[in-house]
Amino acid sequence: MNPNLPPETPFLAGSERNWRTFLARSGLLLALVLLFLILSLTAPNFLTARNMLNVLRQISFIGMIACGMTLALIAGDVDLSVGSVVALSSSLLAVLHVKLGLPLWTACLLTIAEATAVGLLAGWIRVRWNIPALIVTLALMLSLRGAAFVLTNAYPIPVTDPAFAFWGGGHILEVPVPVWIFLGTVAFFWFLSTRTVYGRSVYAIGGNAEAARLSGIAVGRIRASLLGITAFLSAVSGVLLTSRLTSGYAGVGVGWEFDAISAALIGGTSLFGGEGNIHGTVLGVLFVGLLGNGMVLLGVNPYVQDVIRGGIILLAVLLSTVQKPKGSQ
Repeated sequence: MNPNLPPETPFLAGSERNWRTFLARSGLLLALVLLFLILSLTAPNFLTARNMLNVLRQISFIGMIACGMTLALIAGDVDLSVGSVVALSSSLLAVLHVKLGLPLWTACLLTIAEATAVGLLAGWIRVRWNIPALIVTLALMLSLRGAAFVLTNAYPIPVTDPAFAFWGGGHILEVPVPVWIFLGTVAFFWFLSTRTVYGRSVYAIGGNAEAARLSGIAVGRIRASLLGITAFLSAVSGVLLTSRLTSGYAGVGVGWEFDAISAALIGGTSLFGGEGNIHGTVLGVLFVGLLGNGMVLLGVNPYVQDVIRGGIILLAVLLSTVQKPKGSQ
C-alpha cells in the first residue's frame, strides 16, 4: 500500500475506536430499520412507490451538501451558510436568466462559480484572521439570505424550460435524476476521503491541526477549500432545486444547514473533528429524510417537528461527546 495515500476506514477492526464506530453504525442502522417499520405501520401512504421516490429525491438535495459538511466537520470546522447559499443560488439563477436574459446554462455556471467564490472567500477570511468558521458562516447565513430576498423582491421567479426541468424533476431508469447525482457525489467524496492525500490531510487537521502544520500539511489552504466545497455543493443543490420547482425563490433551503449537520453527526462524524465517514453520513441522511417525511404524513405540527429535530441534534452531539476518547481535545 502506498504510504502517502490514506487507508480506507475499516468497518470492523480490533481497536477500541473501530469497535465504537462499529457499534454506533450498527445502532444507527437498527434505528433506521425500526423507524422504517414504525412509519410503514402508522404513516398513511408511506410505503407507496411515489412517496419512496419523493423521499429519495428530497434527501438527494441535502445529501450532496452533507457530504461536504462531513469533511468540514472532520477538519474541525462547520458551515452554517449552506441553506442561504441554496437560496441565493436559486434566486441568482432566475435573475440572470429571466431578468438579464442570459442563456440558462450560462446562468447555471455563473451561479455555481459565484457561490464557490463566496465560499472560498469565507474560507480565506476564516484562515487569514483565524476567525472560527462558525462565526464567519453565521454572518454569511444572514447576509446571503437577505441578498437573495433583495434580488427577487421576495417573489418567486418562474424558470420554465423542459430541458432544465429534467435535471430536478426527471427520471433515469425510473429513478429521479437528483438521486443519481447524489450517488455520484457520495462515490466521489468516499474516494476523496479514503483514497487521497487530501482526505488524509483533512483527518490529520481535525485530529491535531498544529501537528498537521508541523508535518508539512497546508492547513490554511485545506480549511479554506472545505468551505469552497460546501458552497459549491450547495449551489449545485440550489440549481437542481430550482429545476425541480421550475422557479427561483429566496425562501428555499431554510434549515438545511441543520439537516446536513444532523445527518453527519447522526452518521458518526465527531463534532470535535478527526472522525467521520461518508457512508455513515448517507445513513444519517436517510434517517433524517425518513423522519421528516414520516412526521409530515402523520400530520405532526411543524413547530413540534422543529422540537424533534433539535432534540435529535442535541442527542447526536451528546453521543459524540460521550464517545470522545479520554484526553482528546
